Amino acid sequence: MKPTVLILCTGNSCRSHMAEGILRAAAGDLLDVRSAGSQPAGFVHPRAIEVMREIGIDISGHTSKPMKEFLNGRVDIVITVCGKADQACPVFPGQVKRYHWGFEDPAHAGGTEEQILDAFRKVRDSIRLVFVAYGAGLRDAPLVARG
Repeated sequence: MKPTVLILCTGNSCRSHMAEGILRAAAGDLLDVRSAGSQPAGFVHPRAIEVMREIGIDISGHTSKPMKEFLNGRVDIVITVCGKADQACPVFPGQVKRYHWGFEDPAHAGGTEEQILDAFRKVRDSIRLVFVAYGAGLRDAPLVARG
């Protein structure tokens, strides 16, 4: 059984879905990757879907979920990608590790459409650097150290 990674954000509309898609692409064969929010927005942001599509990752089928959906299941690794979710994060049954890697919220970007998309791309690229490196580290780690 693959370890379950839960990526948390407040709204579960942008950052956590980008991270979920990127980590699933980088290490989905090693991990069961999920995402949720402490106060889910109820949708995946269309601009997040758009900028992820630019790098060949389709998150259009993702849904915004509350973190409480995961409280009764096994979660091995929790990764928070915003400060509010880190503060609101409970301990999950079976949780072995917890990480906090904060990223700016692109949903608050202003300006022209291109400036807003650039903000989403910047956050996507920052998330990509961290989560691809994390996935690569898992590949390099001995099997017993995964999770």
